[in-house]
Amino acid sequence: MKNVFILLAFIIIASCSAQKKNPESRAIEPIETAYDTIKIVNEKVEYEIIILEIGFENWLVTQFPMSYYSNQTLAVRNYMMVVEWNIRVMQPLRYDPMLYELTIDYKPNIDYGIEVNYMLYMYFKFFQKKYNQRLGTHQP
Repeated sequence: MKNVFILLAFIIIASCSAQKKNPESRAIEPIETAYDTIKIVNEKVEYEIIILEIGFENWLVTQFPMSYYSNQTLAVRNYMMVVEWNIRVMQPLRYDPMLYELTIDYKPNIDYGIEVNYMLYMYFKFFQKKYNQRLGTHQP
C-alpha cells in the first residue's frame, strides 16, 4: 500500500512538472502561467501582454480559439474598447478606480500580432462579464 502511495505521488509530481509546447507559437515565447497569471510575449513586434486576474485562465479555455478570429477584427474591437477603458481611467469619480487603474497604450497603426490582440480581446470579454461592465457596443 505504501508503494502505491509513493508511485501515485511520483506520477502527480511528474505530470505537474511536464511542460506543453505550443506548435503555433512560432513568433512568440511560450505562454507562462502561474496563479492565474498569463504572459504572452511577441518578440517579433516587441510587445507583451500580462494578465493578472483570478479565474481568467479557466475561463479562457472555454472560449473560441485564436483561429476563430482575424487579427484585423480583434484589432478593431480592441481599439474601441481601449478608448472606452482609457476614458474611464481618466474619470475616477464616475468609474470605479479599483477597476480602471491604468491606461492602456494601444495604437491602431501598430500590428501587435494575433497573439497579443487575442489575449487583450479575451481579457476585455472576461472583464465585462466578471464585473458587469460594458466597454462599447460589441456584446461580450
